[in-house]
Amino acid sequence: MLTFTGSVGGNAGNLLLLHAFPVSVEMWEPQLSPLAEAGYRVIAPSVYGFDATPGRPGWSMTDYAHDLARLIEALEWGKVTLVGLSMGGYQALAFYRLYPELTASLVLCDTRANTDTPEVLAARQAFRTAVMEKGSEEAAERMVPNFFSKESYTSNPALIARSRENIIRQSPEEISDAMRAIAEREDSTGLLPEITCPTLIICGTEDKVTLPEIASAMQSLIPNSKLELIPDAGHISNLDQPAMFNSILLDHLQSL
Repeated sequence: MLTFTGSVGGNAGNLLLLHAFPVSVEMWEPQLSPLAEAGYRVIAPSVYGFDATPGRPGWSMTDYAHDLARLIEALEWGKVTLVGLSMGGYQALAFYRLYPELTASLVLCDTRANTDTPEVLAARQAFRTAVMEKGSEEAAERMVPNFFSKESYTSNPALIARSRENIIRQSPEEISDAMRAIAEREDSTGLLPEITCPTLIICGTEDKVTLPEIASAMQSLIPNSKLELIPDAGHISNLDQPAMFNSILLDHLQSL
């Protein structure tokens, strides 16, 4: 069973918040209480091995999707909305492929559906090698400069520091294994036209990792989906502009 953190709300609906790489569920703190206060039952499950949760060497996005389904069954939740950011978006799409009947809606944030080019795969392997050689600090050095808007790096040093600390406390082995799972993920481009549940796509206008153009291309392939761009937000848009992110998310949930 997956390890998770969460907030108990009312009966407005059930949410799973799927976190980005290589940070932990801590990234969802600005969302947990507001969603619970709005009446939603919210859980943010950890990726295997993150924040000292049980590891699972060699895990895949499919493995994670199956464990999410087991978690939903254990909670007797029925259908859920999956909110996945970056790596969490890959997991949300993997879940929908396997369990569309359990998916009330999808919220795909700062993510992509396609697999990696050979150049990106080579860069991912180089990342894994460097992290195993130099430690988790290397992951923070490589990732944090690409997380946020330009303004946040000067105006919000506490956010930058917390994000670095979040990464550094993860083990190099678990960071490397998560990167391997990302590299080996299944291409979901062909799945997009088959998505029938309400779908919201969110992207920061300053996202340098998954550009707004990528979000727009995804939205064009998913029937009746909606795209929301968040100004002055980078790749981790829910932390860069939490109030705006929460407002957009709640509007989507209330429309279901």
